[in-house]
Amino acid sequence: MTQRQRDRSKILSADYLVGLTDGEGCFYLNVRPSRSKRNIPTVEFHFYLKLRMDHFDLLNDVKESFGCGAVYHQTEKRTNHSECYRFEINSRRDLFGKLLPFFDSHPLRGPKQKDYLLFRQAAEIVRDKPRLTVQDMTKIEKLKHKMNLGVRRVWKIRSLGGNAKKH
Repeated sequence: MTQRQRDRSKILSADYLVGLTDGEGCFYLNVRPSRSKRNIPTVEFHFYLKLRMDHFDLLNDVKESFGCGAVYHQTEKRTNHSECYRFEINSRRDLFGKLLPFFDSHPLRGPKQKDYLLFRQAAEIVRDKPRLTVQDMTKIEKLKHKMNLGVRRVWKIRSLGGNAKKH
């Protein structure tokens, strides 16, 4: 096997990336208050895949497959969690040039598709705008609050017997 064949074998299929994202991915919006006198908040877009430490090579394959992003060690302070690594895409160039076109062409198949569509709507509000209006920020905040609700629902249904519902 040539070096080029070895390099190509690390590129993961679109279906694999979609499945991995459905299971372990997260689309996240962060709205940061202004740090300047102009009082303009900033919107950050983050796509994460977080896996245990022994999946480091897989996350590097994901990075290579997308052709962007970075893999970081994530220090975990919770005692019931193992050390992990996180693949992240957060640059606007990669968001619009790679991430959105990928998931538009290869839709997610689980509940995270809803989060992706909200994430995408927020990205479209920001696209090609040097400055966001108050109305833009209000729309983005509303989209943000609709995202990632599955995690919050688990906490709401948690009981002394665990967080499984009895049928």
